[in-house]
Amino acid sequence: MGAQWKAKGKAQVADAKGKLFGKLVKEIMVAARGGADPAGNARLRLVVEQARKVSMPKDTLERAIKKGAGLSGEAVNYERVIYEGFAPHQVAVMVECLTDNVNRTAPEMRVLFRKGQLGTSGSVAWDFNHVGIIEAEPASADADPEMAAIEAGAQDFEPGEEEGNTTFWTDPTDLDLVCRALPAQGFTVLAAKMGYRPKNPVNPANLSPEQMEEVESFLAAIDGNDDVQNVFVALAG
Repeated sequence: MGAQWKAKGKAQVADAKGKLFGKLVKEIMVAARGGADPAGNARLRLVVEQARKVSMPKDTLERAIKKGAGLSGEAVNYERVIYEGFAPHQVAVMVECLTDNVNRTAPEMRVLFRKGQLGTSGSVAWDFNHVGIIEAEPASADADPEMAAIEAGAQDFEPGEEEGNTTFWTDPTDLDLVCRALPAQGFTVLAAKMGYRPKNPVNPANLSPEQMEEVESFLAAIDGNDDVQNVFVALAG
């Protein structure tokens, strides 16, 4: 874990896949505010590439870009909101939402955080670094993550979520540059986004199985909310 919480159970994973397109459509619409042409909009280019990698239909992709850029005649206004607090047993979390109605989302978050603790702005953000997160896979057997990180300009790297993959961490302003540089270092970029990395993650070994189950149940409930885009949690991998 350590960066972005992911559903673990088979049913949860299947449900998460079903929501993926919806989350990406929101990201595309927000990014498209900066221009409908991915070539001139780095943020849009990154999320469009991610959408294509998960086989989003072309018409869905194009419709989202037009909506976000204001070219479809439909008024769409998603606001990015961060909720900070603690899961059970004082595990810090950053919850990133994209919502068209904060007056709906805020009370829903208060209810979801009842089993933990909802904090004020900045209450746990100080214990996270705002970073670029790149998930990549080696394009060849001799691809070296350490050398790739150095040559591409990443700040750090660690084993990725899937076996054989690597997560590269970057300065937020370098995310697009590192994405462009990694292929020359033998890595194929699978996904890239801005996020939060905990400075002092909790070691799961210090929690009992029952306590970890409570944490996982809390995170699953948070992630299940339709307005939630990402859940970043201070748990070591």
